[in-house]
Amino acid sequence: MTEAWKQAFTRVPELLAAHVQLSFSALLLAMALCLPLAIWAARTPKVAAVILGFASLIQTIPALALLALFYPVLLGLSALLGGGISALGFLPALLALTLYALLPILRNAVTGLTGVAPAAKQAADGLGMTAAQKLRLVEAPLAAPTIMAGIRTAAVWTIGAATLSTTVGQASLGDLIFAGLQTQNWTLVLTGCFASAGLAIIVDLLLGLIERAIRERRKIIAWGATAVIGIGLAIALLPALGGRGDVVVIGAKGFSEQFILARLIGSRLEKAGYQVRYHDGLGSAVVFQAVAADDIDIYVDYSGTIWTNQMKRTDPVPADDMVREIAKWSASKYGVTMLGALGFENTYAFAVRPEDAASKQLKTLDDLARVSSDFAFGTDLEFLERPEWAMVKAAYPIEFKEARSFNPTFMYPALSSGEVDVISAFSSDGRIAANGFVVLEDGKGAVPSYEAMLLVAPRRSGDDKFVNAIKPLVGAITVENMREANYKVDRETDKQSPRQAARWLDEQLKDGKDQ
Repeated sequence: MTEAWKQAFTRVPELLAAHVQLSFSALLLAMALCLPLAIWAARTPKVAAVILGFASLIQTIPALALLALFYPVLLGLSALLGGGISALGFLPALLALTLYALLPILRNAVTGLTGVAPAAKQAADGLGMTAAQKLRLVEAPLAAPTIMAGIRTAAVWTIGAATLSTTVGQASLGDLIFAGLQTQNWTLVLTGCFASAGLAIIVDLLLGLIERAIRERRKIIAWGATAVIGIGLAIALLPALGGRGDVVVIGAKGFSEQFILARLIGSRLEKAGYQVRYHDGLGSAVVFQAVAADDIDIYVDYSGTIWTNQMKRTDPVPADDMVREIAKWSASKYGVTMLGALGFENTYAFAVRPEDAASKQLKTLDDLARVSSDFAFGTDLEFLERPEWAMVKAAYPIEFKEARSFNPTFMYPALSSGEVDVISAFSSDGRIAANGFVVLEDGKGAVPSYEAMLLVAPRRSGDDKFVNAIKPLVGAITVENMREANYKVDRETDKQSPRQAARWLDEQLKDGKDQ
């Protein structure tokens, strides 16, 4: 087994346990909701139409969107109740997956109960059974195989959809998949996929065994399979029962630089005696609200993102003034401490292939506007909806013939291969220089400054040990070192993990201090 596979598999036990906790909790909650509703619906056709219609409507919402929608809902509810509700992590993922599991259980339960032969019901009535006795002794046993089939379907769906919970900060096997996709580490992707698929197959086989045992009235087999599932769930719960001490939660957005910086911060905090947990793959809006709500303790954001997305500012100001105003605003409005800028900027940079830059004489965004009607535009997943894009369009008469969104991993290859002609690259990304791309000048200053900044949650702001462990990073990272660290993770050969790149970056900081 190669080193890459060994490193991937070392992460599986903890993530698998979290995945099992989440998916089984959602499945059990869905069953607790569905079975009483199914009994009611089976006896009242109008109720069945409403309930099944609602469950079907939920299925039309993509699982990723459903997960994301619960974050602002829970955040608003927490604010209304004066706190106490975590809008990040387990709770939003649990609620979304529970809703996603409703339809197969409800539909099969209603079908099974309404499909009981009328003769069997009449026989029960003839014996003088009450409605409860008829349900328990006649209808439920006859409908059980059909109900179990729905539970099996829901279980497989839930285990698969649980991989998406990474986007709302809940640990799962999706952590491996999302990190692997972003860094082009296919070992991580395959490990996450195999582990998730293996879990789904094993659970489906065990539930299928229970379904068959019920149908054939073989109680020992049914209870045996149930016991195996129970033991597996108990093992998965063991990590949650142990004490974690003072755990620091470090947030990160969904690209390599964020993964690296999160591990760099984590290594400093671990040396200071803290236990560390990472929430990777968070969106820009979610991650700031999460640190303001104390759902995460620290993360790195960029001045332009806070300025435009959170503060809703569009006025151009010098970079240092912007950082100072962000520090005042975040502290006064949310209690979030802006500990300082790290020393480098990662701004949006429009990049083109060198041959196009030469043949079409492209040096500035004004030049790009001139040929934009012939160009296809490639962006990351959120740029087209960000205020920065609106600011660029207001400053330059750019009208692309086509705009396509990519995971940042695939955006750079899309430009190299000619699928798109210009991309909204990141200025600290090592793949720009590695591919020889030409970055166009923003002569009108439409894109604001993007200084990398450390943001600390209110509950950690007064923790001197915490702050002192992180403070040396302020002003210590050069854009050249950050580009090199990013490229170590993003390059196609001799690829390193974010943790290895963070270790290298930390060594450069030490070297810098000694000089």
